[in-house]
Amino acid sequence: MKRAAICLLTLLALQQACAQEKKQSLFQRVDSMLSLRYYKSGMDTAYIVRPQTKWTIAARFNVSGSKIEAEGIENGRHFKSEMEANRKATLSVGVSYLGLSFNASLNPAKLMGKYRDYELNFNSYGRRFGFDVIYQNAKNFTGWHDHEGMERIELPDGLLSVKTLNLNAFYVFNSRRFSYPAAFSQSYIQRRSAGSFLLAASGMGQHATLDWDQKMELKMTNLALGGGYGYNYVPTQGWLLHLSALPTFVVYSNTSMNFGDTEVPLHYHFPEVIITGRGAIIRQWGNKFLGISMVYNFTNIGHKESLALHNTKWRIRTFFGLRLPASR
Repeated sequence: MKRAAICLLTLLALQQACAQEKKQSLFQRVDSMLSLRYYKSGMDTAYIVRPQTKWTIAARFNVSGSKIEAEGIENGRHFKSEMEANRKATLSVGVSYLGLSFNASLNPAKLMGKYRDYELNFNSYGRRFGFDVIYQNAKNFTGWHDHEGMERIELPDGLLSVKTLNLNAFYVFNSRRFSYPAAFSQSYIQRRSAGSFLLAASGMGQHATLDWDQKMELKMTNLALGGGYGYNYVPTQGWLLHLSALPTFVVYSNTSMNFGDTEVPLHYHFPEVIITGRGAIIRQWGNKFLGISMVYNFTNIGHKESLALHNTKWRIRTFFGLRLPASR
C-alpha cells in the first residue's frame, strides 16, 4: 500500500513537472517570437537601433490646454472673442515589454473636484505609421468678447460647453533612418541625425454651445490632407532633438452656426488648414532616459471678413524612464 502511494505521488510530481516545463517552453517560444519581431531588421542600424532590453518603466507628467478664438464682422462692426479652458495636469506610470505598453494615469485636480472636464489622449508612434487621437469634453472655458464700439465683456466659467475630436495620422518615407518613436515612445534609439518627408491626414469634429444673451450652437466637421517634414538631430551621443511640422489643407468641411434663430454663414475660404507640430528633447545615459515632448494642433476655418474660427490644442509631457537589463 505504501509503495502504491509512493508511486502515485511520484507520478503526480512528474506530471506536474512536465506540465510546468511545457508552460515554460510555451512562454519561451512566445518570448522568442516576440523578441525576433521586436529586433527584426529593416532599418539602417548606423542611424536607428532598438534598445538592448525588453522591459521599460517610465513615469510621466502631462499638462494640456485648449483655446478657441472667433473673429469677424457683424452689422458692419468688427468683433473678436477668446475662450480658454483650464489646464489639465496628470501623472502617469507606464510599463513596456518589447514595444507593447500599458499606462495608468491620475489627475489630482479631478480627484479633489477642481477639474470637471474629460479628456482622452491616445497615440501610436510606429516606424512607418503613427497617429494621435485627442477627445475633449470641456465646460470650464473662461474668456472675453470685444465688439467694436462697445465695452469688453468678460465671459465667466460655465457659459461655453465644447466637445472636440482631433485626429492626425502620418506616414514616414525615410523610416530606415528616421524614427518618430525615438523621440516620443523611446522604443528606438536615434544614433545619427536624419530627417524624412511625411505624408499626413488630419480631421477635426467639434460641437460647441454658448449659453449667453442668446444661445449659440456650432457644429463643425473638417478633413484635411497634406504633408510635412520631421528631423531628428543628434548633436552628440546621448542627446536627441526632434522637430516636425505637418500642415494639412481642408478638403472637406461641413459647418453650421446659429445665434438664437439667426444662422451665420461660414463659407469655405482658402487656405483652411489643420497644422500639427511636434517637438522633443531627449537625454539618455546608460539604461536611463529623461526628456520633454510637445504636440501642438491648430485649426483655422473661415475668414475674418465674415467669421473665422481658430482652435488651438496643446500637450506638454516630461518623463523619466528606466530600461531594465535583460538578455535577448
